Amino acid sequence: MGLPLEKLGTTYEERTATIDADRAKAYAAATNDDNPAYESGKYAPPVFGVVPAWDAMLLAVADVVPPEVAMMVVHGEQDMRFHQPLVPGVVLTTRAEAYAVRVSPSGTRFTVRVTSDDDSGNAALEQYITMFIRGMGDGDSAGPDKPDHTFPEEARGAKVGEFTIHVDDDQTFRYRDASGDQMPIHVDNDFAKSVGLPGIIAHGLCTMAMTSQAVIKTVADGDPSRLKRLAVRFSKNVFPGNDVVTTIYDAGEADGRKVYAFEAHSQGDLVIANGRAEIEA
Repeated sequence: MGLPLEKLGTTYEERTATIDADRAKAYAAATNDDNPAYESGKYAPPVFGVVPAWDAMLLAVADVVPPEVAMMVVHGEQDMRFHQPLVPGVVLTTRAEAYAVRVSPSGTRFTVRVTSDDDSGNAALEQYITMFIRGMGDGDSAGPDKPDHTFPEEARGAKVGEFTIHVDDDQTFRYRDASGDQMPIHVDNDFAKSVGLPGIIAHGLCTMAMTSQAVIKTVADGDPSRLKRLAVRFSKNVFPGNDVVTTIYDAGEADGRKVYAFEAHSQGDLVIANGRAEIEA
């Protein structure tokens, strides 16, 4: 069984949502981010941008991914491009496009392109969200390549810094409540084991939000409005009770922005790979 390639290129119905101030603050707290810009309500955390776009993205997933394999889906990659900072109170109109399918022996990657405009019609956020369906090795690949964010190995000689955040024992429950992500693999130990996991795992986007905190505090002077792109590949699972250690490297410049490569480890495992951050000067 493979994914229905004829669905690629389909654009789904728009969804509208407001960047809610209280929920944005709760999201920051649920990812252990104490940036004053979020607590004051000046900005929402960058990775919070997935929340108002979630319903639009799910329209594409529900149309393309068969329901019988839904519980075998994990988050593979996330690439976010910020055309403007996320500001509480702004209304976003979001649409999703079934973008690409890539098949490998271990599973299938399905990428959804999600774009959000503000209430004036200006571009606010573009996302490439890649789901990995474990065990689905049948079918063909199709669609365009998603934007690249491969780690440039030459950057390893230009380490900038390292930042550590602890994943609390109750982290997945707090993140569920703030984000709305109800996948049981993050909160139900027995269910997680029933689908082949060793136990509850942290949400990939929670880990990504932790790396965004590391990037913003280390190379953007704590100013989230300077973050213009954040992209990661979720490499291995993160478990509550452990640390996430993000290491950041200078990868030069592109389009007038500083580019940083980064990766994150937890318990000795590479959990975030191919991290790329672009910072406005």
